[in-house]
Amino acid sequence: MITIDPERVVGRIDPKVYGMFIEHLGRCIYGGIFDEGSPRADAEGYRIDVLKACEGLAPPILRWPGGNFASGYHWQDGVGPPHERPRRLDLAWFAEESNRFGTDEFIGLCRRLNCEPYICANAGTGTIEEAAAWVEYCNGWTNTFYANLRRRNGNRVPYNVMYWGLGNEVYGHWQIGHQSAEDYAKKAREMAKLMRWTDPRIKLVACGLGERSWDEPVLEALRGLVEYLSVHCYVGSSNYYENVSKATVLEDLLDRTEATIAEVFGVGDAAQAPVKIAVDEWNVWYRTHGGERFAASKLEEVYDLSDALCVATLLHVLQRRCRTVGIANLAQMVNVIAPILAGESGVVLQSIYHPLSLLRHHSKEFALCVDVRCEEISTALTGSRPVLYLDAMATRSEDGRALCLSVVNRHESEPLRVPLEFVGCQAELNAVWEVNGPDVHAANSLAEPQLVTARKAEGLSFDGTYTFPAHSHTIMEFVLH
Repeated sequence: MITIDPERVVGRIDPKVYGMFIEHLGRCIYGGIFDEGSPRADAEGYRIDVLKACEGLAPPILRWPGGNFASGYHWQDGVGPPHERPRRLDLAWFAEESNRFGTDEFIGLCRRLNCEPYICANAGTGTIEEAAAWVEYCNGWTNTFYANLRRRNGNRVPYNVMYWGLGNEVYGHWQIGHQSAEDYAKKAREMAKLMRWTDPRIKLVACGLGERSWDEPVLEALRGLVEYLSVHCYVGSSNYYENVSKATVLEDLLDRTEATIAEVFGVGDAAQAPVKIAVDEWNVWYRTHGGERFAASKLEEVYDLSDALCVATLLHVLQRRCRTVGIANLAQMVNVIAPILAGESGVVLQSIYHPLSLLRHHSKEFALCVDVRCEEISTALTGSRPVLYLDAMATRSEDGRALCLSVVNRHESEPLRVPLEFVGCQAELNAVWEVNGPDVHAANSLAEPQLVTARKAEGLSFDGTYTFPAHSHTIMEFVLH
């Protein structure tokens, strides 16, 4: 049984949890979003078919330029006339960087997608002065050098970039400019200070790990200077039931992060703290690591139906944690571990595209508590908490008249028919969409682009119960009376 009480509100969902991420890695930007000279690109180099697919995801916020790439990126290489920009060796991904896609092109993309830009500053090889200068270039209105540089580059009006990251994964040995927590905290504090002095309106994201040993000293040092602490979460397994149960990894990560935030700020509930969590990289990713330099695969993961079910449950977790999670960015949007694959002959919407798009477009403003009673998955290899065959998330509109129920049936072979109980109201079923495919390993391709897709149900009838098909993600829209 699934029980939904429209009055049991968890909190308001920040739309920024439906954000996306792009990095200078493989064909995410060059040959993906930005493909100068392609017959599928517009006059400025943006792929028209890719932008249309991105619009279906409707990201409210977009993170750039990395990722690992950010730790060696100097933003001034990517502004000015494109033919005069220097080509650099990118030591994050062992590639050549043309710098033809830079700050101005990124802002142009955000404007096309009608989303907030979120820029991750270089806390590796970058200086604190360089970070502040980037803020001035984007947001400056004074008669000063970097604001005037933006004007000379054809952009008189400031970009008003409000979201800035203080580096990426600086805790990792794989990162350019790897630092200890204490060293990072010192540098990030000075970066934050200068960036805020340049534009006091901006909101800053500190680099977090989800482990107390790193997060506590960072939060203590940046107290009063940052609005968010970032964590990253990649999951996945070739074992079907383990894969579709991996949302527990994100739940455990958020539990640890919330506990540290509550302790540092001396509150009983992390939701009362002045710092929210930014899960600014998350996805299913386990197939295409491809060795140290990632050269063979370029991280172009091919996603199947089991991955789509995992992604739906991960997004359910982000919605449920709306009191503490304020930003989330799926990594990444195009080609690299992405819902969209773009090649010379067209675009493929991967299996994970469909739950992302449905939850973005049909979820309502408020997250609700949902009670689910069904059998546990005895073969789930999660190691942390029990996992049910059904994972359900309900959201309610602000006026209380509309409700969206999102349900993943993780059972590999059995449809599950369950009663839906609505407390204190009558619910009229208005529409149903289902993400499914012929089997759990079905994956889309140019040859079979709709093997896994979202289909709207026809001829609806609702008698208080509903049968959720095997290995499916279902979105149900109700009108409440």
